[in-house]
Amino acid sequence: MSFSVAARKRRSRRGRHTALLENHYRVDPKDHLVLPGLPKYDYDFNRDAHDFFNLIVLVPVVILNMLNWNWDVLLDFSSKGRSLKLIDAWTEEWFDLFWWVTLSYFVVDMVWVAWIPSCVRSPGTIIKHHIATLIYIMVPYKYPAARPFMGACMSVEINTWFLIARRIFNKQGFSPWVVQLPGTVSPSYSIRIKFISIFFYVTWISIRCVLYPFLLWYFAMMSMKSVRSVYTAVLPIHFVFCVLNLRWTYDLCMSKILYWKRLHASRKRGGKMVADMVDRGL
Repeated sequence: MSFSVAARKRRSRRGRHTALLENHYRVDPKDHLVLPGLPKYDYDFNRDAHDFFNLIVLVPVVILNMLNWNWDVLLDFSSKGRSLKLIDAWTEEWFDLFWWVTLSYFVVDMVWVAWIPSCVRSPGTIIKHHIATLIYIMVPYKYPAARPFMGACMSVEINTWFLIARRIFNKQGFSPWVVQLPGTVSPSYSIRIKFISIFFYVTWISIRCVLYPFLLWYFAMMSMKSVRSVYTAVLPIHFVFCVLNLRWTYDLCMSKILYWKRLHASRKRGGKMVADMVDRGL
């Protein structure tokens, strides 16, 4: 997708949250509304190579994270009167390998973006994010008490995987919620697009909008009990990540609400907002 010079300047001023939306959603360049469906992408080796790198490398990061949990304990909703379930369910059996793979991923990805900035839309923001993450994961390396929370926070990479897959596996820009995609598209392709989109939103809400704010609250409560605790060290960085997650969510939701309101008003007048808009889903 190409943008005018003016659009690029507006995107730069609006900052990271809008850059994320423009990278993964169709955005009306005039009103900055998020439109249904996905942006269409032309071939770009640098971007595609970086996307596939993330799709491949994030798999062992996610799997190693999952191996550190006792899922019987984590999914046992009948237990009461116990400590935080995240702590109870953490086994730490694969922590060393998990930590080193995670560290390697962020270092390599940061160097990649710094070396080839064109592989992402906002290289400066990505580099700052990775630096903050690298500082963040040093805390559980030194303080074992924080390791369950690293596992919980790194679960966000599941959503990152679906975020990238949502774009890379649907370069045609089909709306995932259209019941019947164009005749040239196989049913299995349609199902795959819907599956990725559904899990993208499920993991976005459950991890970015629920788990991260919950951990922020927990860190704050524990910090109040002891200012010199490890939770006080991670609280500021985790707060920044929560603000970013909530800001992205707010921008996405408000843009969608504004779009639907304008579409409804346009229908009442018997007109059309934009000729190629598809009024189905997110």
